[in-house]
Amino acid sequence: MNTNTLEATARALVAPGKGILAADESTGTIKKRFDTIGVENTEENRRAYRDLLFTTEGIGDHISGVILYDETIRQSSLDGTPFPKLLERQGVISGIKVDTGAKPLALADDGETITEGLDGLRDRLAEYHGLGARFAKWRATYTITDTLPSQYAIDVNADALARYAALCQEIGIVPIVEPEVMMEGDHTIQRSAQVSSATLEALYHALYEQRIHLPGSLLKPNMVLSGYDARVHASVDEVADQTLECFSARVPAAVPGIVFLSGGQSDEDATAHLDAMNKRGPHPWELSFSYGRALQAAPLHAWRGDPANRVSAQAALLQRAKLNSLARSGKYSPDMEQRAA
Repeated sequence: MNTNTLEATARALVAPGKGILAADESTGTIKKRFDTIGVENTEENRRAYRDLLFTTEGIGDHISGVILYDETIRQSSLDGTPFPKLLERQGVISGIKVDTGAKPLALADDGETITEGLDGLRDRLAEYHGLGARFAKWRATYTITDTLPSQYAIDVNADALARYAALCQEIGIVPIVEPEVMMEGDHTIQRSAQVSSATLEALYHALYEQRIHLPGSLLKPNMVLSGYDARVHASVDEVADQTLECFSARVPAAVPGIVFLSGGQSDEDATAHLDAMNKRGPHPWELSFSYGRALQAAPLHAWRGDPANRVSAQAALLQRAKLNSLARSGKYSPDMEQRAA
């Protein structure tokens, strides 16, 4: 394990003013997104859409890395350039999603899951490294109710995240560990904080036990938010305060960066929450973003599968990337959305 290389990559991924584009949707997930714009879910359409994203001029000014899917890391641009090489030319680091999805957790309560994919992971990581991946992502999900998640679900997912992280660092790939407390439900922001705290405590205990080099890793968590169906939704300031209080107590300062997932938030909310947290800095870690839908919704709907819309779709992506880049340093304001529109 070359700790210097791991640390350098991790720091580059959370460089000031930059964040990560999550473009690692599975074939099933991207079908749901294509369905909203009436585009057939074919391999060529998926390739064309990713090509649109990755060739956006100036994207490397705001995006440090892109998380790819197994299919995507093997695809090429219109001129035949493999996507990892294309991204490298833009100054963007290629990453890869390596888990195989959340499955029902045996002997657990309904709705609890365990993320699978450890079998054969060492060999897959070696192949991905050869294809150009320098970081990876593994996502664990936690259902939240008055009684869930169970400690059993928290612990087994923490162990899987740690085993994945160890295999990544062994091959020279920076692991992004993603413990996601889901937003579905009517839970309060206080309940979200309790569960987020418990998952983070178990995660960092497991990472320590598995000898993970924390300066060569990144955390991709949920923000502390009210549930989708909560009677009262927390304000931007409350989200920022609760999230920072939770993470300050549980995430070691040795971790170079926290790259938040958007978790179903609107584009504007995800940006505003990140901005509010950075306005409260400085923090022991970089606070950045690793957004999928919150970066892609605008370009996806601008594109609609029509090559004639390519330039406008790229402009929409670049605009959202710029706004989140400003939020990285607490320089975003909601009126920028109106000016952009």
